[in-house]
Formats: sequence, structure tokens, C-alpha cells
Amino acid sequence: MRIGIVNDLPLAAEVLRRAVAGTHEHEVAWIASNGREAVEACRRDLPDLLLMDLVMPEMDGVEATRRIMRDTPCPILLVIASVDGNIPGVYEAMGHGALDAVDIPSVNLAEGMSIQADVLLTKITTIGKLIGDGRSPRQAPPAVAAAGPVPPLVVIGASAGGPAAVATLLAGLPADFPAALILVQHVDEKFVPGLASWLGQHTALKVRPALEGDRPEVGTVLIAASADHLILTATGVMAYTPDPRAYPYRPSVDVFFKSVARLWRGDTVAVLLTGMGRDGALGLKMLRDAHHLTIAQDKDSSAVYGMPKAAAAIGAAAEILPLDLIARRLTAVFGRSQ
Repeated sequence: MRIGIVNDLPLAAEVLRRAVAGTHEHEVAWIASNGREAVEACRRDLPDLLLMDLVMPEMDGVEATRRIMRDTPCPILLVIASVDGNIPGVYEAMGHGALDAVDIPSVNLAEGMSIQADVLLTKITTIGKLIGDGRSPRQAPPAVAAAGPVPPLVVIGASAGGPAAVATLLAGLPADFPAALILVQHVDEKFVPGLASWLGQHTALKVRPALEGDRPEVGTVLIAASADHLILTATGVMAYTPDPRAYPYRPSVDVFFKSVARLWRGDTVAVLLTGMGRDGALGLKMLRDAHHLTIAQDKDSSAVYGMPKAAAAIGAAAEILPLDLIARRLTAVFGRSQ
């Protein structure tokens, strides 16, 4: 991957430069000393990944992340002196689209070399897998557009109470619903074929497990069907990845939603339904920040008001609706677009 480095401290920038260059798998695209320089550099030469500091003069990493994700979207990994010491800024930057955060590797001043860079490099490798592992825009123009018309897309995340909620939502959609649908439901992979069959009894749409290489298809509901995470790749097809391995939710709604926010070029509506925990909230926020419509199920109709509550708390949901109105809203949105 071609990687941009954003850090105002020369020693820190050098540590990151050596860590990137030392892998022989990546190259440094450029180094910026503050957020303003990074915004301008991205306009001139968009890298595959940015390593972004938070505290910098002229423009900090939060504002730089916001502007870059608005104007020239690019995967951003926060690399800072202390993640634990900058929690508010970390979450604010993630709300604007940063993918993850990691402490900058420590330095052996006597030898001028960075140590403990393995965590950083693992994060870079994980992000590389999520974005297609380093194909720059010049090397691989986005194949989504080249593959033909991009259908409208509805992405749905759910956990505890989800199967019944999804059944209700799908039952409210017409047989000629003009969008593709993809569902990430927290469920053991061995139950997915049965879930697809059961949901198929509640809708006129086709429902089946998502296979590696599938493309979103109008009138079809694809369900994440692995203990790995479902992602959308730069070529517009579905894939599975074991990373990030530390996520407690497998498959993760956040991982999938974020891949859609970064790579899908068509109209998208994201729906976050009932569930325990916080999975999906940050991904929903990233989709909203990318100007897609985002919907969260309301408290009264949720079996477990965890995931939608987390999304509402960070302003990720543009609309909060009772379950029985969500299908009607989706039909109205895509009905107007036809």
C-alpha cells in the first residue's frame, strides 16, 4: 500500500516512515506535518491509507479526518502517543470515519530505531485486507462502476431479537422492491441456511447466504454466512475476512457497514435493528457522514435496545423509527428514486 504519514514531530514521523518502509510491502506516499497539509496532500495525491496523529498545530487530526472523509475519502488509522489518553478525540475522529487507533511504536533513542511496531503493522495489514490490500487508484480504478450499473443498496445489521425483526421488515417490502439487500445478523454460521429459509417464508424476495464473490442483486437478500466478517471489496463483490480478530461480534455489523461506506458508489440506506452491545453504531455513523440515509429501530419496538441505542447516542441515525414503519420508509425512499 501507498501510505501517507501525518505527524508534526519529526522523530515520530521518522519512526512511522521506518516502520512502513521496513516491511518491503508498503511505501510512504508523503509525509505531512499537520492536518492542513494532509488535507491538501490528499487532494493532490490520494494514498491507500493515512496514519493520522491527533494533536497537531494549525489543524488537528479530528478536523483533518472530517475534511478528508468529506472531500477525498481515504482509510485513516489514528496513530497517536496514547490512545487511552485521547479517548474523546479518538471517538470523535472515528465518528468522522477513522477506522481504528493504535499507540505509536516506542523508540530506542540510542539506536534511533522503533520497537514494538508489530501492533501497528498488524493494524495496517488488517486495513489492507479490508480495502483490497493496497491497490492504489492509479493501479486499479474502482471496478464497481466498470462492472455495470450499481443497484441501490439496503444494508441491515441486527443481533438479539434480530431474526423476528428482520422478518417483520422484509414482510413489509413489495415483491418488486427495487434494491439489493444485505443482512449481517449475529448468529452462528451453521444456523444461517435455516435462517435464510425461515426468512424466505416471510417475504416475496429471494433470501440466501452470501457467498464469496457475490454481487448485490436487486430483489435478493444476502445474509452474512461465516464466523469471519463479511465485507464489500473495491470490486463491488462480497468477501470474508478474519480480521479484525479482536472484535467480539462475528460477523461484525461495524466491519461491514464501514466497508460499504468506503467503497459502495450507489445509493445506500443502512438500518440498525434490535441487538445487545454497540456493534454497528460506528459503522452507521460513518455511513451517515458519507451522506447516506441511516435508520435505527426505536426503543419501544426493540427486543434489546442496545445497538440502536448506541447509534442514537452518537448521532449515527438520521431517523429513529418503530419497526413497523421501517419497510414503509424504505419503499418510499426507493419509490421516489425510480
